[in-house]
Amino acid sequence: MTPDLDLVPFVPELVLVAAAIVGLLYEALARGPRYPVHLAVALAGIVVASGATLALWRYGGDPTVLAGAIATDRLAVLARLTVLGAAFCGLLLGTHAIERDPAAARGEFFPLLLFATTGMTLIVAAADLIVVFLALEVLSLSLYVLTGLPGRRAASEASLKYFLLGAFSSAFFLYGVAMVYGATGTTRIPEIANALVGRTGEQGLALLAAALLLIGLGFKVSAAPFHMWTPDVYQGAPTSVTAFMSAATKVAAFAALIRVFDVGLQALRWDWTPLVAALAAVSVVLGSVLAIAQADVKRMLAYSSVAHAGFILTGLTASNADGIGASLFYLIAYSAMTIGSFAVVGVTTTRGEDRTDLDAYRGLYRRDPHLAAAMALFLVSLAGVPPTAGFIAKVGVFGAAIGAGYVWLALLGVLASVAAAYVYLRVIVLMFMVEPEEALVSDPAPLPRIAIAIGAAIVLVLGLFPGLVTDLVRSAAVLRW
Repeated sequence: MTPDLDLVPFVPELVLVAAAIVGLLYEALARGPRYPVHLAVALAGIVVASGATLALWRYGGDPTVLAGAIATDRLAVLARLTVLGAAFCGLLLGTHAIERDPAAARGEFFPLLLFATTGMTLIVAAADLIVVFLALEVLSLSLYVLTGLPGRRAASEASLKYFLLGAFSSAFFLYGVAMVYGATGTTRIPEIANALVGRTGEQGLALLAAALLLIGLGFKVSAAPFHMWTPDVYQGAPTSVTAFMSAATKVAAFAALIRVFDVGLQALRWDWTPLVAALAAVSVVLGSVLAIAQADVKRMLAYSSVAHAGFILTGLTASNADGIGASLFYLIAYSAMTIGSFAVVGVTTTRGEDRTDLDAYRGLYRRDPHLAAAMALFLVSLAGVPPTAGFIAKVGVFGAAIGAGYVWLALLGVLASVAAAYVYLRVIVLMFMVEPEEALVSDPAPLPRIAIAIGAAIVLVLGLFPGLVTDLVRSAAVLRW
């Protein structure tokens, strides 16, 4: 029987792929300056895909389409919009990096970023584990190439490490998919849930599948102990790629994790929530402690991302609408904070990738007060200081964990936040209270400062008026299946 082909929920991905193909053809055929046209095509694809995604908020069709492959719930809409926002800022940062260093510029950057974004928007809406895996590979392969695109030694090494470890994580995930099929006879997430509900027999195969799937997705969200690629890749990749990767990949992978575990494996929640709690505890402690020892800002933010993965996992221990909503709010806030932080890193000095050490931030306030103020805002939000989005986000995930009975995990998260505050305050002290050792000049380019302004506005608005999005995340947390 031929399934009904309702392509409306799939339009964002079709638009992104079309824009990426146009970019590839233009790169192959055009002569002369190409980057303004590349940027225009890519931004048009992002804007049209965002409009198509917004139109799906009130979609009243079936919970899944395309033979159960694509979900149409509001989780997919909200996560898509967050990923597309990160891609928009990533395009601005990437264009600036190309203009600053034409020798390392490659026109393939724009189509590859669109392909990676396509994989991310597809994975957040995937209702079948096979589609999750395919989307995971689309985004991963694109990011592997983006990481090594400049051709520098550090970027090539980072790309190779990312590829090798990513291949192992994909193998774990695919083996988990096979175990799920063996336990339930299907790979469609709603049908997996139905097959596991009420089963009282041996669940060993399903539990093994849950563990393998958690390992595969744990790699993508940079949760410890599957985070070993993160500091080297964040440091070696171009800062524009790091900014996009750090925000968008986390949103995509966590949305997939929510759908797989809180829908497909919901019947086993008493078995997998302790594993999630353990990953959360290890991540917040390891990420917060190791960040203290870093002398490079990109590595510091990399270990910070490990800790924040733990905070998001803390909310998911609740395994209910409250936990999902708190984690979604955290993902939105984290995306704004981390993109803004890496955008500041990219323009702190005109020497770009050559100066990402902490000494580059000495006396930043004296040479660029606006840049220093923005970086301070992002850092205090990462630390969870009110009245910023980071504070509201942490209160939400800690409250969800306490409601689920994981009081010890919430207390551990609070202590880790206090320890991590030293990491961020150290940079703030360097910016505002230390004289610069050399006459460094900040990059005055406008494009990255637009990304910084967007991130700062989101951090402040969500910190002062969280109610603007709390209703949206609560609605998205109610999954249709």
